[in-house]
This record gives sequence, C-alpha cells and structure tokens, in this order.
Amino acid sequence: MTDMRRTLLWVVFTMSLVLLWDAWNRHTGQPTLFGGAPRPAASAPAAGPAPAGVPAAVPAATSATPATPAATGAATPAPTAAAAAGERIELATDRFKATFDSVGGTLVRLELLGYRDNVDARRNVVLFDQSGKRLYLAQTGLITAQPGVALPTHLTPMAAAPGPRVLADGSNELVLRFEGEAAGGVKLAKTYTLQRGSYTIGVKHEVINGSAAAVSPQLYLQLARDGNPPEGESSFYFTFTGPAMYTDQAKFQKIEFKDIEKGSTDHARQANDGWVAMVQHYFASAWLLKDNAPREFRTAKVSDNHYTVAMVTPLGDLAPGATKVHEATLFAGPQEENKLAALAPGLELVKDYGWFTMLAKPLFWLLDQLNRLIGNWGWAIVALVVLLKIAFYWLNASAYRSMAKMKAINPRVMELRERHKDDPQKMQQEMMRIYREEKVNPLGSCLPILVQMPFFIALYWVLLSSVEMRNAPWIGWITDLADKDPWFILPILMTASSLFQVWLNPTPPDPMQAKLMWIMPLAFSFMFFFFPAGLVLYWLTNNLLSIAQQWFINKRLGVQ
Repeated sequence: MTDMRRTLLWVVFTMSLVLLWDAWNRHTGQPTLFGGAPRPAASAPAAGPAPAGVPAAVPAATSATPATPAATGAATPAPTAAAAAGERIELATDRFKATFDSVGGTLVRLELLGYRDNVDARRNVVLFDQSGKRLYLAQTGLITAQPGVALPTHLTPMAAAPGPRVLADGSNELVLRFEGEAAGGVKLAKTYTLQRGSYTIGVKHEVINGSAAAVSPQLYLQLARDGNPPEGESSFYFTFTGPAMYTDQAKFQKIEFKDIEKGSTDHARQANDGWVAMVQHYFASAWLLKDNAPREFRTAKVSDNHYTVAMVTPLGDLAPGATKVHEATLFAGPQEENKLAALAPGLELVKDYGWFTMLAKPLFWLLDQLNRLIGNWGWAIVALVVLLKIAFYWLNASAYRSMAKMKAINPRVMELRERHKDDPQKMQQEMMRIYREEKVNPLGSCLPILVQMPFFIALYWVLLSSVEMRNAPWIGWITDLADKDPWFILPILMTASSLFQVWLNPTPPDPMQAKLMWIMPLAFSFMFFFFPAGLVLYWLTNNLLSIAQQWFINKRLGVQ
C-alpha cells in the first residue's frame, strides 16, 4: 500500500516536471513536446496579393460533399491591385473603434474600448486586426455554383455611403453602408449597424440582380484568423485558441488549427441552426443566424498560417431585377457568460470550462451572486471557497482525522521500519497489524479529497476563464485579478502555506517519499508565480482553511 502511494507521488511529480519543461519551451519560443514548433507570424496582407479565401460554392444536390470552384463552375475572383489597398473607414461607439475596408466591406480592425491590453496597459484590447503581427478578419460575400456567373465577394471593391462616423450623444445606433457590383451586374449592399452598449453588430445584405438572367446566390459569413495565440498569453496554463461551432444536434465543437492544417477536421457540416465562432482567452467573435434557415459549416486553410471558419446559407433564386434581403448578427467581444447565453443557444460555451462544464456553470453563477452581494470579485472568491469548505466540512474532517491518527502512530511505524528494514514482508505485516489495532485506514484521507477534487478543479477553470476578473481589483497591490501578483506576495504566502500543510501531515515512513512531499509544493508553487492573482488567491484561501481545520482536529485528538 505504501509502495503504491509512493509510485503515484513519483508519477505526479515526474509529470509536473515534464509539463513545467514544456511550458518553459513554449514560453521561450522553442519547440514543445506536445505542440510542435511555434507557428510563424501572420503575414501582413498589404505586403502583396493575398489569397482569395472565398469558400467554394456547392450545388444543392451535392451540398454534403465539399467541392472546388473548378468542379462546380463557380467564378472565384483572383486578387487584384484594388483588393490590396482600399479605403479605410473608422467608426466609434461607446464599445468599439471599428475599422472597415472598402474592399469587400470587410471588418479589419476592432478595438474593445472597455478592456486593457495584456502586454501594454496603456492600450485597449484589439480583437480583429490586419497587420504584420496579426490576421483576424470578419468577411462576407456571395458565391454561386452557376458556371460563369460572378458575384460580389469580400474581394470586390465597394463604395461607402456618406454618414456619421461617431456615435452621437443621444443616438443609439451608428450605420455604415457599402455597395459593390460584380462584372455581370449583380450588386451587393452591405449595411453594418453598431448599437450603443452592445458588442453585437447587425449586418444586412441586400442582393440586387441587375443581370439579364436569374441567379442562385449563396451568402457566406466568415471569420479568418492566423493560428497564433493572443500576444501576452501565459505559457504556464493552457487556454484554447481557434474556431468553434455549435448545432443543436452536434452541440459545441472546438476545431484545432492543426486539424485544419492536416485536413482532418471532424465537425458538423449541415444544419438548420447553429453558429460559427473564433475563440481565444476571454474574448470571442461569432456569426449568428436565425434558426430554421439551412446552412453549411466550413473550415479551410487559405495559406500558410491563415485559416477560416464559415457558414454558407442559400438565398434562393433571384429573377432579373429582383432583390433579396438577409439579416445576420456579428458578435465580437468579451465572454460574459450570461449575456452570451441570451444571444444564441450554446453561445456561452465559447467560455471554455473543458470537461468540468457541468460543475463550473453553477459555480460561476454562485460566484456572480456573491460578487453582486459583496461588490468585489476578490472577496467573492474568498467567500466561495469558504462556502465550499463548509459544504465539505464533514468530508474533510474524516480525511483530517485519518491523517491525525497516522501522525500519532508515525513514531511506532518509523521504529517498526527500522527494526524490520531487512525483512520487507514482515515489516508490511506488522504495519498492517498496527493499523488494525489503532483503527487507522492509510488511504482514509484519499477518498474525501478525490470526491471534492472535481469541484475545486471546476472552480479553477471558472477563475481562469472569467473575463470579469480582468482589471478587477481586490485589495492594495492587487489591481487586476487576471494578472499575476506584481509583488509575488500571494504566491509566496501560498508556497509557505503548502509547506506548512506538509508539516501538519504525517511524515511518510519512506525517507525518499518524505523528501518528495517537501519538494512537490515547491515545484508546483513555481507555476503560481506566473498564474493570475485570482487563481492564487483561491488556492491560498483553500490552503489556509485546510490548515485551520487540520490544526483544530489535531488539537482535539491530542496530536502534536
């Protein structure tokens, strides 16, 4: 039994060292054990002709099978000089500074005014961007499977209608309209409506068939991005960056960039509901459509380190002179769970809790209620840990009583090991006899801890994923619970409390195992120096409450 515990401890310690080494390699830009070499920086699209990135049109009869433009006869425009340099139009609301390119009427930059940048606190977070460091765009356009028919895409030059560019006092919306025409006479008008206090943008597409023949357009709503994680992300914990989608049947699905690279994506292809998104730590963007409208879901690699996720929806047949109007919504902003859930079914799942979603969602609800009551996210974290410790008090008491009894008989066990060190079998028999006489279960402290571990791991993901922690102060020097402690006071206290817990617990009979018990807190604590302060506060509070309970039980049982 002792050998099994020692083996488990060594496995945990070894894996911790491997993960630390891998995190350090990722932090310094070296190839990692699990993720391969770092992705190259995104190429600046303005430096040369960018790849088209226009989704392939698929005939309705074979829409389940992706096809190439050549196979369907769809006209895919090649990049032109006009497509490389359009007019930039900037809109400003109380939530955004949004920059649009007249080429395709594409949203090429989006600055979130309420959130400070991780790297430079003097700047705002920039979500969409088209620069030498970042490629992240919201694109829309038309495609068709009709041979020889050209339609406006996100590469078509458009003209912006005149109008206000800043949300005026007393006004609740700001409107920007683009118009463009393909060679065959089909026109596309694209209207963006930005609203006060909202992270959603209404996007209306008007298709006017100015040609002499009927057309069957399909509208694509696309997010294009490079495969790099956001700048300033910590290497000491993992958060997902990449495309995601949702349908009522397939539910929430994350797509890795590496799977798109290899052409091995496994996701929903068609549905009458759902959305597509690009997800990163704390923030997301998503194209939303009304339900009961057929749509296809696409992912593609456009070029080196340039990937897309798109929804394609048919608009039906348009006779010459006819007009078709389609409404969509673009969300781009923070992963505020309650607001996301109100926008579309399943959209709150972009706030990624991993395997612990079922536990994490109610824990976040409770944390949110405590914050509403207390008015401080830091104290809400402390209060939530206190409530969890109260809920598990009797379970923990059972574990701590077992540890206290083990500590009380530890001198007898050490003497026994010394006396029978040359006869391991005899030593094990005598140890089991002592355990029976004293009614001690060596594993009695393990089960209660295992039962509550999922709850504390779920709370860890809640604190790591909640954008509400950004720029949220606690006390004094902690002005941002999503950033590391600038003075490392919390990590030092957390390390000291972890070592004190080791001292309170019974000393393992095996000298090597005893040394390992002291080394492990130091190894784990190294990572906490780079963790967000809110996470460290949570672990420190849990440690202090555990110490208090263990100390109380030791005193009651007369264990020194």
